[in-house]
Amino acid sequence: MVSVFDGSTFAVSDERGDMERGEVTHGFFVADTRHLSVWRLFFDGRPLELLSVADVDYFLAQFFLVPPRRALFSSPEMSLIRRRIVQESWLEEITFVNHRNEPLQAELRLEVDADFADLFEVKGGRIRERPIIRKAEGDELCLRYRSGEFMRETRITTDAEANVNEDGFEIVVELNPREETTVSFRVAPEGARAATGEFAPSEEKTGAASFDRTRATLHEELGAWFAKAPRLETDWPLLARVYRRSLADLAALRFYPELLEGESVPAAGLPWFMTVFGRDSLIASYQSLPFTPQLARATLRVLATCQAKADDDFRDQEPGKILHEIRYGELTKNGELPYSPYYGTADATPLFLILLDELERWTGDRELVRELEPNARAGLEWIDRYGDRDGDGYVEYQRRNRDTGLRNQCWKDSWNSIVFADGRLAETPIATCEIQGYVFDAKRRCARLAEEVWGDPELAQRLRAEAESLRASFERDFWLEQRGHYALALDRDKRPVDSLTSNVGHLLWSGIVEPSRAATTASQMLSRDLFSGWGVRTMASHETAYSPVSYHNGTVWPHDNSLIAQGLARYGFRAEAGRICASLLEAATGFDDSLPEVFAGYDIDLTRHPVEFPTACQPQAWAAAAPLLFIRTMLGMEPDEDRLVAEPSLPSQLGRLELHGVPGRWGRADVGEQAVQVA
Repeated sequence: MVSVFDGSTFAVSDERGDMERGEVTHGFFVADTRHLSVWRLFFDGRPLELLSVADVDYFLAQFFLVPPRRALFSSPEMSLIRRRIVQESWLEEITFVNHRNEPLQAELRLEVDADFADLFEVKGGRIRERPIIRKAEGDELCLRYRSGEFMRETRITTDAEANVNEDGFEIVVELNPREETTVSFRVAPEGARAATGEFAPSEEKTGAASFDRTRATLHEELGAWFAKAPRLETDWPLLARVYRRSLADLAALRFYPELLEGESVPAAGLPWFMTVFGRDSLIASYQSLPFTPQLARATLRVLATCQAKADDDFRDQEPGKILHEIRYGELTKNGELPYSPYYGTADATPLFLILLDELERWTGDRELVRELEPNARAGLEWIDRYGDRDGDGYVEYQRRNRDTGLRNQCWKDSWNSIVFADGRLAETPIATCEIQGYVFDAKRRCARLAEEVWGDPELAQRLRAEAESLRASFERDFWLEQRGHYALALDRDKRPVDSLTSNVGHLLWSGIVEPSRAATTASQMLSRDLFSGWGVRTMASHETAYSPVSYHNGTVWPHDNSLIAQGLARYGFRAEAGRICASLLEAATGFDDSLPEVFAGYDIDLTRHPVEFPTACQPQAWAAAAPLLFIRTMLGMEPDEDRLVAEPSLPSQLGRLELHGVPGRWGRADVGEQAVQVA
């Protein structure tokens, strides 16, 4: 598959550039609706053959094609170069090159269709039929769907002399000897204009000038994005490639949600999660904060605008809660699905508080901390009043929407992720271990903000006392003496869920682990059962529920490993942290230097190559940002009031590692193996 995208607008095709009818992931998607489901190019009535495809940038791809050949080694009489670019709308150029010394004529046919399917239908493979209105007029084909107040429209125009009909475009191509010619198409998705019910001709036109102008604009924007980030120098070429690819993937995933004008935030991942996700956007912003702090500011502001104010079973909503995800497709708009937004997550709220403090530590942006003080206080109130459902001091989750709500509302949110060592599923309400760590960290961080920024020493004192009380009870109730590790969770009967999982590594990241048990926890992360050689698995291989291709029960997640590695470094296990960082970076070689959302948990000695997970998103925000947190961890970068400090501990593969122009409250600073210098 080839993906070309800009934020939440993306086109997915085969390697020829075609979108085939019935291919689940093919199509042109905008704001959770598939605006085109078929886009097929025929030359003299036959599909074209692929020479090669080039993913030039996230927003631009080129397909090199020839007409079907009659014999294997015959020379094509002509070739086609298909260029595709996406920025809100989709522009496509097809250049025909005549290789003959005589004139050539051929018929080009572009087959087009739209089903306007909701992304959740596409993902589930069950797409309902919709009455699509089609109208061809002049150089434009318009496809429209309307159901009540939900309206979507796709307009396709061309600059060629074409026969336009309800099924697509027919163009006769005539070329002189050795001549080249180009035809262009524009695919413009519409929402609001479809509401008028009129087929007014599109004001947007296509053509080479439009294509080149769009490409130049996007290249300029990407260049500006790279220029703002620190410059990396290293003796390890792989790290240099992964670093640049990580920044490019984060740039690609930025989009402007309707929640707050002018603020771009990272969408969670292509193709299924191209929208705001509370947990994903917060963690990706945390990982990337020393490199692209603007993402953290925007994420906090956007999530604050839709912090829950009501109590609503359908959307798992409670006052003060930070959303899980928001969607804009038909099934959400008409109330069949609860994502308008949906609040079924127990960890986004403490993560919001963690990121707020981390942003102030790095940037000194106390104005934002004051601006979001009411949101922070509402989040703290949610933790104590709604998160702690039974008053035992732990944050538990249990879905209130029994039909379409998430059964598990931690980061491992698949239905079977919280499981006992003997294979039994834990019953809700469930208190997972890592969420307690997040709450512990959030309360300690908010205590600092209350004391230093909000001017509320009483709140600071209370939060610190609550955090220490949580640590003590956590050690008592979650430590499993016989198994020698922390429990994954407490189930509805307060029984410890005794599987060994990567979740316990997050406890090091949050700082809730007693120092006396840190070494044991650290050694488990690098044990043969948890560590595959490519990274820490989500579940130890000796557990009953383990599978290397189970979404949350045995796979390797880069973001998971980035938090574990930083947690190890926090407790002084720098060599172990570096081993995890290096192993994940080496795994990136198997994925074109771009870490996917998740990959299989096979042992490195078995496969010798990282193995893809079949439905993994790529790019995916917190996977793209994981290498940035690896770099921070290996360099030991931390803010210390108005200066940046570093304590590098580098794996042998790196040799030299330097960052130039690290942004923060100190301005810009250079970080290397020897020292930190203010730039």
